[in-house]
Amino acid sequence: MVLSGLMFVGMNAVVKHVGTALPTAQTGFLRFAFGLIFVAPAFGALRRARITPRLWRLIAWRGAVHSVAVLLWFYAMARIPLGDVMAINYLNPIGVTVGAAFLLREALPPRRLAAVGVALLGALVVLRPGLREIEPGHFAMLGTALGLASGYLIAKSLTAEIAPAVVVALLTVTVSICLAPFAISVWVPPSGVELGWMALAAFFATGGHYAMTRAFAVAPLTVTQPVTFLNLVWAVALGAVLFGEAVDPFVLLGGGMIIAAISFITWREARAKRVVTPPVQATKG
Repeated sequence: MVLSGLMFVGMNAVVKHVGTALPTAQTGFLRFAFGLIFVAPAFGALRRARITPRLWRLIAWRGAVHSVAVLLWFYAMARIPLGDVMAINYLNPIGVTVGAAFLLREALPPRRLAAVGVALLGALVVLRPGLREIEPGHFAMLGTALGLASGYLIAKSLTAEIAPAVVVALLTVTVSICLAPFAISVWVPPSGVELGWMALAAFFATGGHYAMTRAFAVAPLTVTQPVTFLNLVWAVALGAVLFGEAVDPFVLLGGGMIIAAISFITWREARAKRVVTPPVQATKG
């Protein structure tokens, strides 16, 4: 999980370094187009997968929602501090929790609802409306969190019927297709150096997902989830060292509140599973 966090922060830093040299849609497209190289080993399983029309509709919806989230995410990364990006991005699991309650009819008991409230309060600490200027990049990241949460809810339905590796490969393919028209409409001939940076961003993103999946396979979420708080520390440190961004204690505080809420929800769900089912080696992959 530590390696996964470093890889994701590295991806964010690369995109921020490229900044506005390339249009946002083109940057997002290049990241996923290069990502096709790294998910190529799953194409064999993709050809053998039996996907019904209903699943294809879900796959298409997830690709569209994730594409919008990527556009907003890459727009934000080029315009606001890395710490802000990472802290607001932590709202994804909260969006999944709330969405699961309304869309999938999952329970939302008082303790979980209180954790959601703490996370939202943490987001207000990060943004501090009225105490500092909220830039378009902050609103873009809020949209990113909502879009990614929606995509994760769809992914939860897909993984019940399709192998996880195939789901990841399909996401890379569909997002590449969805972003292609937007990228072409604003295309700026990239330099070899810029192509190299975007290939590196794709490598970091794919490696981060792989490391995270390996962590889920060997340790319970109650162990792996709190480690994600280190991502915020890496992001703030990298922003300060490489981009001269001021270290904002409110971002650390608000991000910590969000992570505490997520960790509490994860811990409660793990306890509930232990009560309902016989003790087994805790795995998730």
